[in-house]
Amino acid sequence: MFCLPTTQGIAPTIWLIVLIVGLPQLSETVYTPSLPDIAHALRTSEAMVEYTLTIYLFGFALGTLFWGKVSDKLGRKPCIIAGLLVFIIGCIGCYFSNSIEMLMISRLGQAFGGSIGSVLGQAICRDAFHGPALGRVYSTTGSALALFPALGPLCGGLIAEISGWRNIFIFLTVFALIITILVNVRLPETHPHTARKQVSIWNIEKKLLLDKKVLGFGLIVAGCNGILFSYFAEGSFYLIKGLGFSPSHYGLSFTVIALSTMLGGIFSKKLHNKYSSKEIMDYGLCVIAFATTIFSVIALINHILSALPSPVMIAIAILSQMGCAFGICMATSNALALALVDYKYAMGTASSLFGFFYYCLISLFTFFMGFLHDGTLLPMPLYFLSLSCFMIIVNRMCLKN
Repeated sequence: MFCLPTTQGIAPTIWLIVLIVGLPQLSETVYTPSLPDIAHALRTSEAMVEYTLTIYLFGFALGTLFWGKVSDKLGRKPCIIAGLLVFIIGCIGCYFSNSIEMLMISRLGQAFGGSIGSVLGQAICRDAFHGPALGRVYSTTGSALALFPALGPLCGGLIAEISGWRNIFIFLTVFALIITILVNVRLPETHPHTARKQVSIWNIEKKLLLDKKVLGFGLIVAGCNGILFSYFAEGSFYLIKGLGFSPSHYGLSFTVIALSTMLGGIFSKKLHNKYSSKEIMDYGLCVIAFATTIFSVIALINHILSALPSPVMIAIAILSQMGCAFGICMATSNALALALVDYKYAMGTASSLFGFFYYCLISLFTFFMGFLHDGTLLPMPLYFLSLSCFMIIVNRMCLKN
């Protein structure tokens, strides 16, 4: 249904695209249940450990800038294989890290290689699919990708409890090797020589910066992921250290969050029969605003009155994140489908610049979450509400129909 022919008459399979795009998501989340343990093992502060996610996202931004442009010249497939090998080297560095500085450097390299999953996964979709089919493909992959943020903390929590946090990076190494073999055997080249034109990165950059709609969609993608990754960074301290949740139960909680993401993708796909991608994105932003408002109000009441027991606050935090995940899947999948419809002539370069833009912002948003961390239960919900309000303002200012 979704395997429309590429320029070469060969279609990439959706499941392989999901694996390629899912690897960096798995890498981003798999070690989050171990953040308190890593802080203790490397004798560093909680904020510094949260910044390992910030630097990962910055490395991701640098990678998107590099791989998209190179793939326009060399093709998608060889760049994906090269990126996976760089990712594996970064994983090995993380395993042997004995200081927070070495872990950060290794995470930077890991992210630089892993970024091929995002920028080239999107480029492959845009190479092969067009029009409404592209929106449906993004909704389908967005729903399927819910498995990776769920599997990450779940597998990471179990691995850390059984054999220690370092073995999480061995798990990632093996997973990346399997994907490398599958890409080599099963992935067709979606950007053939005949489609490779010389384009000026500066001209594309200038055009993107002057395109109010591209900037608006980028800010919304960044805001949604800012909530998502700030939860990955702060959630373990919020739930495990602040409310007494166990690492394994924290990991299990991502299964229901993943279910919400999958439902968001399914709902978004069904809405495409009646509504435009822009309208579906608007509905997603409304869901996020509702979930973050409820979370913030209850957190404020608890902060002032100290009246709610830990199990209730744990349930509220997880339910709120489920609502956010549902809305985020609706909003981001449609924003990504709409953002670069006018740049198909230089899709790799445009995807890389667009990805660099919003990943730099995501990195900045997670940095602010670490900066606001004070060991209480108030900063995270209020920060999520502020990001939600920010996205609604951007939508009204930049993306009016």
